[in-house]
Amino acid sequence: MAKYEIKDGVGIIPEGTTVIEKNAFEGAKELTSIVIPDSVEKIEYYAFNDCIALTDVVIPESVKEIGRSAFQRCTSLKSIRLPQSLRKLTYDAFKDCSSLTEIVIPDALEDFDVRAFEGCTALSSIKVSEVNKKFDSREGCNAIIDTEDNAMLLGCATTVIPNTVTEIRSKAFYGCTGLTSIVIPESVISIAHDSFNGCTALTSITVAEGNKIYDSRDNCNAIIETNTNKLITGCSKTAIPNSVTEINESAFQDCTTLTSIVIPSSVTKIGFYAFAGCTGLTSIAIPESVTSIAADSFQYCTRLTSIDIPDSVKEIGRSAFYGCTGLTSIVLPDSVKELGDRAFEDCTNLRNVVIGSSIEKIDYRTFAKCTNLSNVTIGSSVTIIGGNAFRECSGLKDFSIAESVTEIEDSAFSGCTGLTDICIPASVTKMGEYVFSKCAALKTASVLGAVSKLDKGLFKDCTSLETVTLGAGIKKIEADAFDGCTGLKTINVPAKKANYYKSRLPEKLHALIVELPAEKKSKK
Repeated sequence: MAKYEIKDGVGIIPEGTTVIEKNAFEGAKELTSIVIPDSVEKIEYYAFNDCIALTDVVIPESVKEIGRSAFQRCTSLKSIRLPQSLRKLTYDAFKDCSSLTEIVIPDALEDFDVRAFEGCTALSSIKVSEVNKKFDSREGCNAIIDTEDNAMLLGCATTVIPNTVTEIRSKAFYGCTGLTSIVIPESVISIAHDSFNGCTALTSITVAEGNKIYDSRDNCNAIIETNTNKLITGCSKTAIPNSVTEINESAFQDCTTLTSIVIPSSVTKIGFYAFAGCTGLTSIAIPESVTSIAADSFQYCTRLTSIDIPDSVKEIGRSAFYGCTGLTSIVLPDSVKELGDRAFEDCTNLRNVVIGSSIEKIDYRTFAKCTNLSNVTIGSSVTIIGGNAFRECSGLKDFSIAESVTEIEDSAFSGCTGLTDICIPASVTKMGEYVFSKCAALKTASVLGAVSKLDKGLFKDCTSLETVTLGAGIKKIEADAFDGCTGLKTINVPAKKANYYKSRLPEKLHALIVELPAEKKSKK
């Protein structure tokens, strides 16, 4: 292994070194400049990652490959001269070099990942060597274009898309916070759904009138697929026309300057990530025409305080409102039949939830980490409470499990530290592992039905649990079901069932078993 040193801010690499090893100078905050000897052929991944004071780098002509994240987060680096010999530039190589203003793609580069310059928000000049056979920056467009495919790979704040470009690839302008306007020429026939994500300053989007695939009808400041009436890309100044029927995947993703939007009644579908990361969005009205809210569609809309879900909606996808920390209440109408996993996870200010009568399963982590959730009303159709569904809902003090419920999956209420009492109705026949583990305030628990098994760690570390009441016919109790229940005083069991439960409970708990009086039969 080469011996690397830093003297007076200068990185020293021994002569004869052919590979700068991974993590060689990672996190070296005192490093301000580096001279790489001309014996080096490859710079490995994370070699200069997080060298935040690095301003000057000389890369010799011997270097043929720069690895993943090699110069990631070198936030003081303003320019870089890539050697003409460079053949491969891997993803994240210069990621988040936020001071980098210009790049020149060298002669020999043939293997280039567009993510190499992701997060380079100050980038305003992009040039490609005129002798490069694979890429070009024709007409001084300030972009990297795949010469053979006429596909735009990477743009910046000053890019002008030439009329010879036919395709705008994935993440071409991703996170380009300096981009304020863009014109899509008539030659473009394909635009990736995430081409303009995170362009927070974008306020003007125009599609050339001669374009046969896309349009920006009614001066809407958006890109619309003409034949399908699908809105592909929007911005903070978009006005959605009444003719649009679908908001596409990632259409407004990470548009942090978007504060409000009107969705017309012509829209029937809101796609994946459509408004994800729109942290400035405070309210949105979903029209009665919408039947499906796709996965992640409003994820991390942190200022969204309320949302009315209309009776037309049948499906809410996975993580649809994940991390919407401003939401305080939600009503799921009877029309909703499917509620995806993590749909409201980490909505830390959510207090009140009403679940309609058509949902059969509260899925995996649906309300996990909703730390202020205190009032939940469950519809009569719910039969399964999924794994981790209410995990770490520390504000939940009581919870009424509907008699329609037959199964409670693993860790469904684990870490609900405010829960003081729980009654599991006779309808429940199956419970998973650690369902109520770490419910530190839980004092009483009743399992009324013939549950097939009290599984591993069911009440583990419920340190305040004093009284447990068990119904008849519980077939098996795992040895650690009550581990860590240091305050447990009484285990109530039905009359004449003490021996039955002694054969199922650990010996250390036998002294706590108390038989309840037999129920008196009513006189006929």
